[in-house]
Amino acid sequence: MKGNFMTTAMLTSKGQITVPVQIRKDLGVNSGDRVEFVQIAPGRYEFVAVTREVTALKGMFGKPQATVSIEAMNADICLQTHAAASWTSNRSDFVYQIFFS
Repeated sequence: MKGNFMTTAMLTSKGQITVPVQIRKDLGVNSGDRVEFVQIAPGRYEFVAVTREVTALKGMFGKPQATVSIEAMNADICLQTHAAASWTSNRSDFVYQIFFS
């Protein structure tokens, strides 16, 4: 489609809309395809077709510089979880002191 144009759709009581034919054609979407609503500003969204399978992303970022074992990943997760739990605990104590002191 060339140029700018505007079209409208009605929102049903179930929160559904019918996307106009021309827009479906331009986006290359059909019944059952997934779309995303991406917030671009407060109160403004882009309607984007999700056209790639996750497997299509393979190799998009090149080869990893280093391999990491499952054990190393699990150890890091434990460290991060412990750090988050400590922060939350300290934060709760701080909030308790503010409101109940």
